[in-house]
Amino acid sequence: MDFSIDELIAICISRQVEDGEVLAQGINTPLVMAGFILAQCTHAPNVRFASAIGQSICYEWASLGVGRIEDLWLAKGLMHTSFASVATELLPAYNPKEFFRPAQVDAVGNTNNIAFGRDYAHPRMRLPGTGGIPDVTPYSSHIYLYVPRHSRVTFVPKVDFISGLGHTPERKRGTGPLYLVTDLGQFDWANGRMRLVSYHHGVTIARIQAKTGFPLEIAPDVHETPPPSAEEIRLLREDIDPLGVRKLEVLSGAARKQLLRDILAQENAL
Repeated sequence: MDFSIDELIAICISRQVEDGEVLAQGINTPLVMAGFILAQCTHAPNVRFASAIGQSICYEWASLGVGRIEDLWLAKGLMHTSFASVATELLPAYNPKEFFRPAQVDAVGNTNNIAFGRDYAHPRMRLPGTGGIPDVTPYSSHIYLYVPRHSRVTFVPKVDFISGLGHTPERKRGTGPLYLVTDLGQFDWANGRMRLVSYHHGVTIARIQAKTGFPLEIAPDVHETPPPSAEEIRLLREDIDPLGVRKLEVLSGAARKQLLRDILAQENAL
């Protein structure tokens, strides 16, 4: 069955979810939410969704949207709290699984969402910011990553700033990232360094290495990523994300702008 890279990334995310987990969603991460919902619809019916939108925990889900998505988190929340309570009470208690989208990653899994350029006062580009990443990554053992466009811009020998803690000697609790999915393959840090465990259909190991700014470890059993099932694709396209919100994370420029306009028009949110 034909599938797009956004669908494959969401399905790979879904396959990392275990039943009964609390799943944390950040701001503007539709690929992750599509994967989380897909997991609940298939093999993990007892997960709960914790969202920075509305500061709530939900069991129910709704199809992905842009202009109306707050309706889900505010109307269907099992509980609502504050960001301070989330950071100091709920995160340590529930230890949720969370996928972060870093702007830079190094070989040991340190990440950067602060800025490009080593001069903090005069960076080449200011990035969106860290949110709760510095609060979570030093102690969490459920840190997962995703990168929709794999390139040497993202995978660098040394991150410009550390906003997410990787597999470093300074760590006293938790672990560094456990898993990463990109548009080229899937990776882990089994030996404390980024390791390729599967390559997507049509992608070679040599291409992945060429687009990575440091030497990759290769798993002994490296293999092609298992393809999506027909039911996984149907659920994504028809039930979970019929508007294609997940595609906003893999598109750029004019194509992304046009899709955003189309989604808002269908939601009657313009």
